[in-house]
Formats: sequence, structure tokens, C-alpha cells
Amino acid sequence: MCGIVGYIGSQEASPIIIDGLRRLEYRGYDSAGICTLNGGEPQLRRAEGKLVNLENILRENRATGNRGIGHTRWATHGRPSEINAHPHKAGNIVVVHNGIIENYLKLKNRLQQSGHNFSSETDTEIIAHLVEEHYRQTGDFEKAVRLALTEVEGAYGVAILCTDEPDKLIAAKQGSPLVVGQGDGEFFVASDIPAMLSHTREMIFLDDGELVVFSPEKMWITDLSGQPLVKQSKTITWSPLMAEKGGYKHFMLKEIYEQPRTLADTIAGRLQGEEGDIYLEDLGLSDKQLADLDKINIIACGTSWHAGLVGKFFIEKLARVSVEIDIASEFRYRDPIVTDKSLTVLISQSGETADTLAGLREAKGKGGKTVSVCNVVDSSIARESDGVVYTHAGPEIGVASTKAFTTQLVALYLLALKLGRARGTLTADDCREQVEALLALPRQLEEALELNEQIEQIARDFMNARDFLYMGRGNQYPIALEGALKLKEISYIHAEGYPAGEMKHGPIALIDENLPVVVLVPRNATYDKVVSNLEEVCARGGKVIAVASSDEDELQGKVAALIQVPDTTEDLLPILTSIPMQLLAYHIAVLKGTDVDQPRNLAKSVTVE
Repeated sequence: MCGIVGYIGSQEASPIIIDGLRRLEYRGYDSAGICTLNGGEPQLRRAEGKLVNLENILRENRATGNRGIGHTRWATHGRPSEINAHPHKAGNIVVVHNGIIENYLKLKNRLQQSGHNFSSETDTEIIAHLVEEHYRQTGDFEKAVRLALTEVEGAYGVAILCTDEPDKLIAAKQGSPLVVGQGDGEFFVASDIPAMLSHTREMIFLDDGELVVFSPEKMWITDLSGQPLVKQSKTITWSPLMAEKGGYKHFMLKEIYEQPRTLADTIAGRLQGEEGDIYLEDLGLSDKQLADLDKINIIACGTSWHAGLVGKFFIEKLARVSVEIDIASEFRYRDPIVTDKSLTVLISQSGETADTLAGLREAKGKGGKTVSVCNVVDSSIARESDGVVYTHAGPEIGVASTKAFTTQLVALYLLALKLGRARGTLTADDCREQVEALLALPRQLEEALELNEQIEQIARDFMNARDFLYMGRGNQYPIALEGALKLKEISYIHAEGYPAGEMKHGPIALIDENLPVVVLVPRNATYDKVVSNLEEVCARGGKVIAVASSDEDELQGKVAALIQVPDTTEDLLPILTSIPMQLLAYHIAVLKGTDVDQPRNLAKSVTVE
């Protein structure tokens, strides 16, 4: 997602900042900008699109000076445009920001009443105006930043300049990564290590609630109240490739661990808590059009199809409209029924999947409305759809999808809530209740990731199995399918997913002491029935790996392994139970020595039929 780079020292800042931003391009972005100070004069340059567009502007109109901040942005508030690109300026204050300001509307209203005029649609500009207001009152840059940040609710990583105090650069962190680099007579700050690695390997990792002030000669770190803090630097020994992996052994593991952040990014800017509504900026359909729908088709391939299966549960429950789901390669060959009151939802991580694109054109050709759920801005499917719900997962390098899948689930949940509000099946209070559970998910995903060591040991116990069976019911059945697919993709072990209620209709014949059976059995409406299926497996000598709720005690001692995930609403449980599925497949594949990030015969994006 968004990237920050800041520099203060004796060198020209612009080339250093641009180089750092280039090293963060793998995070994904839709606009870029830079501001340097030359004797206190701000040199602000911004561009929509790729970094090369900003570089072209800088060739014509240089940004000089040896202090500066830069940014690559993936839109959360406000469409991608030059005016919404960072840095943002208010008076003598210039800001770049990662994260989401949750109370920005309240702050914006207050600032407007005080005479502040805003030029962008972003929440970030609020920070610039807040700091400027406090600076006018105090005349102290550092104090103004502290006062401003105490008013802010939400997540931020910020780097801030003041044209009246050009020998200072201030940065602070709350819930969004920020790293400090120490060079020889110069200092760096960035949202990730690769941005600085070619200049220094001495780095300090800021914690939440910490603020750092840089001058050309020194730096000091405090908390937001101004109390000094002592932080030890670390020497980074990563290679550039390892840096892109964030120190993880594989991209897949890095991407699994990025999910708390990518879910937060996908939610950011889309929840209108006061109104009890959902804001999907690029949906392209009015509430009336949504209310008039009589049918929804979902089409997708592979992991995205599994997301669509969960999406069917979301939409039918929350919006009370019939949903059919097709594998994309089958959709157009069955002469589907599509009318002007049909909505076809296309799910594709890349936005270029050939079969899904063909299904989109089939639906449009029959006069239906189309909305895509996609991770790549301005991809073919996104462009050709009437509307799009972007998943802000950032680039996913590992071929086996992880963070793209869970952000698709979140995007589909947001779409279901939006449909429910438009169709009158959800009240504002209903929506606020759902939103409260949604906002807790990133923290709960972090808790689920703490199961990693336990799951690695389970992987050691079962890595030599030749076959696996995965079972679940309701909205856990698609997660069983996804778990089986993950294992097949990267470990090359045969695995099948089944609805648990179908076990007696065939799969029970496979059960013996050599078959591990992964059973998804969190506490939901079908809990008792799935426990009965699990007991039948145990009675026949099957080795059960149970994925259950955190308060589970009935299964203790009955199963070979018990993995307990945090509790949430029944609707959102599939997102949490996905984490053990991903980690189990990952660790088995690592233990078997397969190519985790680039498994044989597979491509990240299937662009031919």
C-alpha cells in the first residue's frame, strides 16, 4: 500500500526520496508526490499514476534542497488524482501520511468553522490543517505536531515539514509502520526498510505513540507527551530481495502476515459509522438500482470462486436477494439468464483473468449490470465493469493467494452490507453492529497469526500424509475447499474439500488411520452437526485436525490436533478460519522442500482460456 520516504542531511533530497519510493513500488499505489525545502521554500511536485510520471515532472521542474518528504498513495479517501496525491500543504505545514483518520469528518467540520479551506478529498489534509492551527497558536513546530496528533483517532504514519523551521523533520507512528535510518550526518525515515537500505543499515523501529524529531546534526525520540525515549538501533543484514520480503523466508509467509494491515486498508474510508452506511466510491450503481435487483450472479475462478461462495452467504443473508455462483469458465457456456435487473459480480485478483473477463462481456451483452471485486486498479475487468470494489491488498507475489483472498471476503461483505442498506433489509443500527465486528477483525487476525508455531508443529506431524480431507458446513465449506486448494497448490499433496453433511454419501469410505481430516468446527449454527461428523471420523480411526472457537472444550482430548481461533460473528468467521488453512499448507510445503512462492505449473494470473 502507501509508501513514505523522508530525508534530512547534506545531500540533495529529491534523488534519495525518489529512489526510496521506487524501492517501495511493490506495495502498490496510484499516485506519487514529493516536497523538498530549499532555504525554507517548499518545492511541491505531485502526479497521478506511476512514479515515472512524477520523475518526468521533476526533469522539467526540479525539486531542490536537502530536506524532503515523499509518498506513494493508494486511494482510501478521494479518487486517484493529482490534487489528492500527497504531500498535502496547509499554510507553512507539509504532510505525508499512511493510515486512516477515523474522526476526520468531525475534525474537518471543526476546522472549516474556524476558517480552514480544504483543497482535496483526503483525510490526510486534516493533519496538515490541524498542525498549522496549533503552530499559529504556539509558534512551536514540535509542540504543534504533538497537539495535533492527540486530536487524531485512527492509524497513522506521518512525516511533516514546516517551512518556517526548515532544519526540522518530524515523524510519528500509530498503527502504521515507520522506520528510522541513521547515516553519516544524515537521517532517513520510511514506511519500510527497502527504501533506505542502499544508504544505511542502522535502523530504529518506531512503536505506536512515538515521535521522532530530526535536525541535520541529531535526532531525538519521545512519546506524544514529550517524554524522552531511548531506542536501540538494529543493524539490518538483509539482501535487497530479503528486504522486499520484509525478512520473511518466502513472499507467501510475508503476505499471510500482512493480512491484518490489508484488511484494515480494505475497510478504510468505507464505513460511515454515524449514518450506519457503507461508502463504496467506485460502485457505479445508485441505491435505487441496487434496490431494484432481483438476482445476483457471482462468477470467478479458483480461490476467487471460493470467495464468491462465501459472498453468496453474505449477500443472501444481509440483502435477501437470490445469488447464483458459477465457475467463470462455465458461465457463458450455459446460456445464463441475465436481465436488466440482474447484477453480475466478477471476482478477480489480477483483473485480467480471461474466463472471468469473458463472463463479464457475456453478462453485459445480455443487458445486465456488472460490478467487479478486484485488486489491480484500472485492470481490464475493473475498466469494463459498471463499477468496482477494490481490495487494497497491495501486490501479491506468491502464486498461492492469501491476502488477496481475505480482502476479497471483506470486499464482498462490504458489498453485502451496502446492498442490505439500499434494499432496506438492514437498518442503520443493524449496519453499525456489523461494522463494529468488522473493525475488530484486523486485531483478531493478529491473534490468529499467533497460532503459527502450533500449526508448524502440526505440519511436522502430518507432512508425510499422501492425502488430506477437509470438511466444513455453511460458510465454512468454502474455506474447506480453499484449505484443500492451498495444500494442493504448494505441497503437491492430494487434498479434497467436502461439505461435512456429505460425508456419509461417499467420503467416509476413505477414512482410516492414514488420512488426516481437517474439520472446520467453530461455534456457529451447524456446530452440533459438524461435531457429529467429526465423531464419526474419530470412530473410524481418522486423524482429526479441528479448527474451532477459542472457548472450545468439548473436543479436547478427542482430536489429534485442536487449533482455536478468536471469536467473531458467524458471518465473519470464514476470514479467521482461513488463517490456519494458509499456515498449515505453507508449513507442510516448506517441510517438503517445494517451491512455495512459485509452485510448478501455476501462474499468478491466468490470462488465456
